[in-house]
Formats: sequence, C-alpha cells, structure tokens
Amino acid sequence: MKAILISLAACLVTTAACADSLPANLRQMALDNFKPLPSTVPAVHDNPITPEKIALGKALFFDPRLSASGVFSCNSCHNLATGGDDNLETSIGHGWQKGPRNAPTALNAVFNEAQFWDGRAEDLKAQAKGPVQAGVEMANTPMQVVTTLNSMPQYVGWFRTAFPKDADPVTFDNMAKAIEAFEATLLTPAPFDAYLNGDDDAMSAEQKQGMALFIEKGCSACHNGINVGGTGYYPFGLVEKPGAEVLPENDKGRFSVTHTADDSYVFRAAPLRNVAVTAPYFHSGKVWNLKQAVGIMGTAQLGEELNSQEVDQIVAFLDSLTGRMPDVALPLLPPETETTPRPDGAVRK
Repeated sequence: MKAILISLAACLVTTAACADSLPANLRQMALDNFKPLPSTVPAVHDNPITPEKIALGKALFFDPRLSASGVFSCNSCHNLATGGDDNLETSIGHGWQKGPRNAPTALNAVFNEAQFWDGRAEDLKAQAKGPVQAGVEMANTPMQVVTTLNSMPQYVGWFRTAFPKDADPVTFDNMAKAIEAFEATLLTPAPFDAYLNGDDDAMSAEQKQGMALFIEKGCSACHNGINVGGTGYYPFGLVEKPGAEVLPENDKGRFSVTHTADDSYVFRAAPLRNVAVTAPYFHSGKVWNLKQAVGIMGTAQLGEELNSQEVDQIVAFLDSLTGRMPDVALPLLPPETETTPRPDGAVRK
C-alpha cells in the first residue's frame, strides 16, 4: 500500500511539473500551427455534396465488384474498421500482388492538398480512379466498371438520384465523385480538436507538453494545418537519409510525377491524425513502432537524437490525434443480374 501511495505521489508530482512547464500561450501556439476539424462536412471542388451522393459513394466504397476479380473494394486497403488503412506493410491487390507503397488512411483525407504519397492525384475523386485501374490493385477498366454498374438496375436508379441533371449519370467520373462525397464525411474529431476549441481538460498535461515540444522542435514546419500534415512536399532525409530498410532506393517518390531531380526521395508530408492506430509507418511501411518512427523523424528531418522522454511526450501528443470514428454501417449492395460481368482474376502485365 505504501509503495502504491509513493508511486501515486510521484505521478502527481510529475504531472504537476509537466503542467508548470507548459508555455503560457500554448493554445495560441497551437492555433498558429494547426486548425480544428470543421463541425460540418467540408465542400470539395466541382462536386456538390448531397445525401444521395454520399449514400451512393458509400455503396461504391464497399463494393468489390469495382475490381476485375470481384474481390477487392476501396475498403480492402482503406478499412474503416482499422483506422482507414489495412495495417499491412504494403497492400495486397489483384492476383495477390503486393503494392509498392503503404496505404494511407482514408480518414480525414479530404483535407490533404493532394492524394497518394507522391501527390499525383489532385483530389479524392482523382484518387478514386487510380486504384480501380491499377493492375496491382483492382485491375479494372473504366468501360468495364460502367458496364458493371449499368447491369444492376438499383445502381442505375441511385446514380440518377445522385446526379439528377446528367442525361447519362452512370459514368466513371460520377463513380469517383460519389466516392469522394462519401470520403468527405470520414472525419474523426479528437481530444486535440476539443483543446483547440477551448477545452483545457481535453488533453493531458503530458499530451500538451508533447504538443509544445512538437512545435518547438520544428515538427510542425511540415506537419501542420487541419490534418497535422498532408500538405507540402519534403525530402525524406532532409538532414540525414535513412537506411534502405526504411527508405527503399528504388522508390524516388515525387520524382516519378515531376521527373525533376530535386524531387528525388521527396514525399508529401504524412497527415498525422489517427497515426497511433495506423501502423506500419512511412511510405515503405517498414516501421511498426510509433516511438521508433518518431525517433527516425528526429534524426532524418531535424538532425537531432530525441531522448526517450521527448519521444514519449511527442507520442503522447500524437495519441491526442486519435479521433472518434463516424458511424458507418455496411451498406446492402445492389444484386447482380445476368448481364453483370463475371469475375476475372487473370494477372496481366
């Protein structure tokens, strides 16, 4: 009992000391670097969001028939039950092929300035088209997708309702717009947001200390804004290049998009919301431990060896970014008909 009381007292002293060492203007420091999630679904460019479009996008997000094999859906790699990703080093796709990069979370992805690690898709509707057509992912074609959707009368009706002004609403573009509308609803308000909005008790003293350290060390220079990242492109290894076990030499990041030498090993800053539940980390998916990932970022991006206390505090802050998942019930999908294309598992190079 005495040992428990001593331990409790030590804990209280540590907490008090942590609170006493916090900057007096911490919330303003935070607001200068970050923004809370909005309370409503954000607008997206050239795609008015309606309840009908969201409902259609939700069905499409979960429908494996968008893939050639009839096996893989958007949710396969961006599983909403496991943090919006698949918790794999790299995703498994068509013909059980392994993809080249770790799947980012779909949660709050609407706030990223561009999609994919190299930013090759300007928004979520552009992103939605990529995996459907990628041979290593869903391996389908726009024409086959439209044929599949048109073969199911219920889908045709849903498209007409979601896109009432279109003479021919069942299109590959509209499929992508509907998925974007649904993904725009995948917001996860967190204790971090409550603190930014004025609730002093929403974050613990250690989490606040970690946030102050995150800002003071310069982490927020890249990981800022609503998504605590997701904007800007930076070299991985700004100060010290990680080894090939973390930074594979054959993946040069944004260089594959711009073909500019300066973009070699440059990647979009990772959004950090829900990072505590989206291991493994980095585009390579080679690091499974969040403390290890923070340590690597310290040496690679800051040129600084963070001590164990600093790592623990920053990880505590990152825990405050774990938000409340939206309620998402599995949709009942339209039944197939005689004209629905049959699954095709052939791998084509």
